[in-house]
Amino acid sequence: MGSAQTPEYRRFLTRLIQAREDAGLKQEEAAKLFGQDQPWMSKVERGVRRLDVIELSKLARLYKKPARYFVPEFPPEQ
Repeated sequence: MGSAQTPEYRRFLTRLIQAREDAGLKQEEAAKLFGQDQPWMSKVERGVRRLDVIELSKLARLYKKPARYFVPEFPPEQ
């Protein structure tokens, strides 16, 4: 099973989509603000294209969410 199919990754993708919607952005708008095109954003949200930690950080800022919102399973910082 690929990691995009794990329950954890599906929850991550659900939160990613919810954050974009909470920000009031359509895929095309979010992608443009991020410096990509809509097909790129679609692939990310479907789990076809994985985000690296830097991209996640940029999306978190764009959506005005803490990075921990996307992966609440991360252990708390000490």
